[in-house]
Amino acid sequence: MLTPVVDDDGAPFWEYAARGELRVQACGGCGELRFPPRPCCPRCQSFEGEWRRMSGRGRIWSYVVPHPPLLPDYAERAPYGVVVVELAEAPRIRLVGYLVGAPGAGLGSVPPDRMRIGARVQVVFGGADGALPQWMPERP
Repeated sequence: MLTPVVDDDGAPFWEYAARGELRVQACGGCGELRFPPRPCCPRCQSFEGEWRRMSGRGRIWSYVVPHPPLLPDYAERAPYGVVVVELAEAPRIRLVGYLVGAPGAGLGSVPPDRMRIGARVQVVFGGADGALPQWMPERP
């Protein structure tokens, strides 16, 4: 399976994710939340920043269900849901991840016909190193 490419600006995101925390970079000058991480605030041009913990809640903004032909490791798991999630605290910030049925569940654990735009989801962490943000349907 492919793994994320980690750069200097995004390294803290992945360090927090490895601890089971979803954090987003915030400007130290104006407080604007920003993603993807970068050294300078696009709003006020400050180089000050901090990492704020998010609730991990959001809603599905968009999704896709990949089907073969895919890379071999992915083709074995297809079909599965890949979602774009709008964060509850920061609707302009959208993260991409797999939709899974429960923590530790594999790709394809949520049937594609159960995916809906606007559905509420909660972050869980998985993948080979346990640091990949994934999303599962929020339980009522």
